[in-house]
Amino acid sequence: MTTTITTDADQLSNILHSQRNAFLRDGAPSLEQRRADLKKFKAALIARRKEIEDAINADFGHRSRHETDIVEILGVIEGIKYLDRHLRKFMRPTRRHVALHMRLGKARVEYQPLGVVGVISPWNYPINLSLMPVVTAIAAGNRVILKPSKFTPATNAVIEAMFKDIFPEEQVTLVNSDGAAFSKLHLDHLIFTGSTSVGRSVMKAVSANLVPVTLELGGKSPVIIAKGYPLEKAVSRIVYGKLLSSGQTCIAPDYALVHETEIDAFIKAYDKGVKTAYPDGPTGIDYTSIVNEQQYAILKELLNDASTHGAKVFEVGNNPGNALSRPHTMPPTIVLGVTDDMKIAHEEIFGPILPILSYRSIDDAIDYVNGRPRPLALYYFGNDNDDKRKVLSRTTSGNVTINGTFSHIAQDDLPFGGVGESGMGQYHGIEGFRTLSHAKGIYEQGRWNGMDLLHAPFGSLTDKLIRFFLR
Repeated sequence: MTTTITTDADQLSNILHSQRNAFLRDGAPSLEQRRADLKKFKAALIARRKEIEDAINADFGHRSRHETDIVEILGVIEGIKYLDRHLRKFMRPTRRHVALHMRLGKARVEYQPLGVVGVISPWNYPINLSLMPVVTAIAAGNRVILKPSKFTPATNAVIEAMFKDIFPEEQVTLVNSDGAAFSKLHLDHLIFTGSTSVGRSVMKAVSANLVPVTLELGGKSPVIIAKGYPLEKAVSRIVYGKLLSSGQTCIAPDYALVHETEIDAFIKAYDKGVKTAYPDGPTGIDYTSIVNEQQYAILKELLNDASTHGAKVFEVGNNPGNALSRPHTMPPTIVLGVTDDMKIAHEEIFGPILPILSYRSIDDAIDYVNGRPRPLALYYFGNDNDDKRKVLSRTTSGNVTINGTFSHIAQDDLPFGGVGESGMGQYHGIEGFRTLSHAKGIYEQGRWNGMDLLHAPFGSLTDKLIRFFLR
């Protein structure tokens, strides 16, 4: 039975030991058991759809119901379907090549569960980013301890109730604890999703116990619009990716690189695109609030700092001033004239703010991206295959969507993860299953083995065999 508690180090240790003992007692679950667990998870999510919508809305002050359905619930449901469909293949041992002098033997890799997986999830997508790692861990046969964000208590309560209904505590449980204490647990793997600065602290903490870690961080994900690409088409997709959940997305376009001759046209198109997507402005039912006053104040400080250093800041869309009538709500905002002495040039923007920067050639745009830490996502709009190839080959990012935004995250068969300061490791696709599995190499020796001829006592035959293999 799952219990929500504010856990100290001893309580956390007891929960971990309970799960590990159960894992050692019961061993790896069968394919049938894992698929049954995934089906229970799917049914529970669908049954609690309304509860989840209401909980996330309460945690954010206002959150679009459709955004919650599409990105949170549907995103996890599709992930469950994918894992269920491919799980037999993922679990199947894979044959490996056998060396010539051992050819009568057999080599294979078997994927076995690691044991107990810990998950530290963020507040911005409290269902998807909490439950997709949990679902993946279950598919790989593990036990799971989830520590969600303290900023989403209503959603956490729904997750807790769902866990109570479908899993014993020794299989899957939720805890409310300090992140630092949780990171010190001697887990078999830890998945952390959050900021780069906190990710550094988590990695330092887990190193004491040599716990392998997957870090899903963030960074400043660029969008590059090639000269001549239809701006209305680009903008409609940029508006979607930037303003989904009011920009509170780790893979949201952080800034736009636009050809210097098309800046004015892009701004007009972006304003029109925002008006089309959100006809009722920032107080409309489809527009999401910033999660709390603390995060809202961080965004306001970014804008104030940029303005103080000479940037032009202006709001776009319909009735942007109405945002003041809804608590911690920020209208879609554009920033021009960004320079390196501004915080907004370096800090990840977790809100509906889009800096627009100009470039003269595609090489200039690439150089700008490469002059900064590697991002979690990169977006490129363009029809020139040479320029597209140049962007793909000369930049390094977690994932890329061409002529769109956000869409790569919805491809369940693609790995998802960062690189450098945007993270390490992956947990979608078969890569996710293997991240949370131990690839055990197994060699079964045949009735005759050429290595028997290479044992002591050595002689002339040994020399001949060595010369043969070194030829």
